[in-house]
Formats: sequence, structure tokens, C-alpha cells
Amino acid sequence: MIRFLPGFLVFLLLSLICEFIGFYLMLKPEASIELQRRFYAKINWKLEPISMTKEVRNTRIIGFLTSLFVAILIYVLGCKWFC
Repeated sequence: MIRFLPGFLVFLLLSLICEFIGFYLMLKPEASIELQRRFYAKINWKLEPISMTKEVRNTRIIGFLTSLFVAILIYVLGCKWFC
């Protein structure tokens, strides 16, 4: 069990970062859309959603699914390492 601990800690850290991103997308979709728009402006692309309400809804859904997927992944791989 001890030899798997460093790998598990790296996995847990990356998973928690992904959880944070998922929650951020869910709670602040407008900010994440604006961040994406600024990124594309830097590479000389203009990005504007056709319907901002649909874009916000879809961003929240993606955030929820990201958080859910990472939580399931933590559970499944955590059980693999410790069960």
C-alpha cells in the first residue's frame, strides 16, 4: 500500500483541481465564457455565442458533468488502490 501512496496523492491532487474547475464552470459560467473569449482574442479569433442563455446553460451542464465524472473516478480508482 505504501508504494502506491505517491501515485495516489498525485492522482488525488489532479482530481481535486478538476473538481474545482467543474464547480467553477457550474457556479460562474459567465466568467469562464469570458475567459475563453479573451483567450481566442489573443490568437486573433473572435468568439461570440449565438445565444448567451444557451451558452450559460450548457457551460453549467458541462461543469456538473465534469464534477460528477471526477467524483466517480476518485471513488473507483480509490477503491482500486485501497480495497
